[in-house]
Amino acid sequence: MNDAHIAPTRLYHNPRCSKSRGALELLRERGLEPAIVAYLESPPDAAELRALLKLLGVQARALLRSGEDEYAALGLDEASLDEAALIAAMVAHPRLIERPVFVHGGRAVIGRPPERVLELL
Repeated sequence: MNDAHIAPTRLYHNPRCSKSRGALELLRERGLEPAIVAYLESPPDAAELRALLKLLGVQARALLRSGEDEYAALGLDEASLDEAALIAAMVAHPRLIERPVFVHGGRAVIGRPPERVLELL
């Protein structure tokens, strides 16, 4: 995805996740309506994930959901896996991406707990 087409205020959202719903509710209570990125339906590509990791200021492993079945099945606990391998796994299996991720003001935060999204306001 081209960075020019990515909304500056957005929420990588899974409506089935209570933490994600909670973060969206907190933002809306404050009058903010972020662009919703339904990342399970339209997974980010590797370039978008790299940009997101840069905004978060974390390595790819910090964005991985280690409790998902795919994490174990793909052997992602292997410490020798590099950033490219972890990013490729998230592109191929978007359920592995931690949620929600809120982007605002040129920064990003993982909304766990949901109140963390307020740090960017």
